[in-house]
Amino acid sequence: MAVNGVDDMKENDDLELLAMRMRRRILDMSLRCEGPTHLGGGLSLVEILAVLYGRVMNYRSDDTRWIDRDRFILSKGHGVLAYFSALAEASIINEETFRSFKVNGSALIAHPVMNLDLGIESSNGSLGQGLSLAVGMSWAARQQGKTWKTYLVLGDGECNEGSVWEAAMSAAQYDLGNIIAVVDNNRFQSDGSTEDIISSGRLAEKWRSFGWNVHEVDGHDIDQLITVLTGTLPSETPTCVIAHTVKGKGVHFMENNNEWHHNRLTQSTYDKAIASLAVAS
Repeated sequence: MAVNGVDDMKENDDLELLAMRMRRRILDMSLRCEGPTHLGGGLSLVEILAVLYGRVMNYRSDDTRWIDRDRFILSKGHGVLAYFSALAEASIINEETFRSFKVNGSALIAHPVMNLDLGIESSNGSLGQGLSLAVGMSWAARQQGKTWKTYLVLGDGECNEGSVWEAAMSAAQYDLGNIIAVVDNNRFQSDGSTEDIISSGRLAEKWRSFGWNVHEVDGHDIDQLITVLTGTLPSETPTCVIAHTVKGKGVHFMENNNEWHHNRLTQSTYDKAIASLAVAS
């Protein structure tokens, strides 16, 4: 059972080790499936999900349908490698299921497919949908007098979608202080840099202008993430955390290299990636 995160992950050093294990899992999954995977945008999410699942969120590993659990939505569904790694480390997905990633008939494919028994709250592939779902879930929680929160992760490129801003306006309009959105601001999307495609500009100012409580952090700094995500949040104002991250973080030849947005690991590149993780640790 795990409430308020994974029971044995209390110190920040433990979360650093959790992040390292998650990165190793991401590489193992990618090699094992023998096909291209979304490595870059998964690696940039690791510390964010390590803090959410290891320290912040209320859930029970042995009761994934617990009514009072916090909900998590991976709106940028292509970051699924980090998501499945977090669920495995939290003992929500067992090792047999984890190793079935992209095997024919597996419940774990290239994007999340809703499966409450595996701790997956929503299906996400098309971008721009997660925040709308979070608004509905959070509204329902308030109407039912529930105190659980909805956490979600969006991509900075995903914020090009107009549906994101319609949902952002709705969350502020209805005073949904039980929503905490984290934007993975790694400055790249599928086709190139966000600056070159549709500039995100000053993301923090945009979210504030839509009525959100906004914080900016280094998305790889465990201490900063914990401070913001465990701090006192407004009860009637949704919160957005702009997490400045590095695409491909932890693997030197993938960092800020958009060729690894969606690419295939060979045994040779896997070995180099594992060596890079060892140096980083």
